[in-house]
Amino acid sequence: MFQRRFARVKPAGLVSRQAKIITDAKKPAIPCTLIDYSPGGACVDLGGQVALPDRFDLLHVNTRKRCRIAWKRGSRIGVVF
Repeated sequence: MFQRRFARVKPAGLVSRQAKIITDAKKPAIPCTLIDYSPGGACVDLGGQVALPDRFDLLHVNTRKRCRIAWKRGSRIGVVF
């Protein structure tokens, strides 16, 4: 079984679950829902099939992180920071 390097945490309480994916400064941001996150990565739900490049920026609250896609399952993707 795969053991994670960092424990994932589900956003709870006053933490916003809404996030945005930024693929290009000239294109509109893609809204998504943050399912869980850790210091090393996150799981996001795109709400449908969206074509994404392998690398993009994830904006959550005031934090912008450069990401790489680790896995895809339906409308959910796992990213590594």
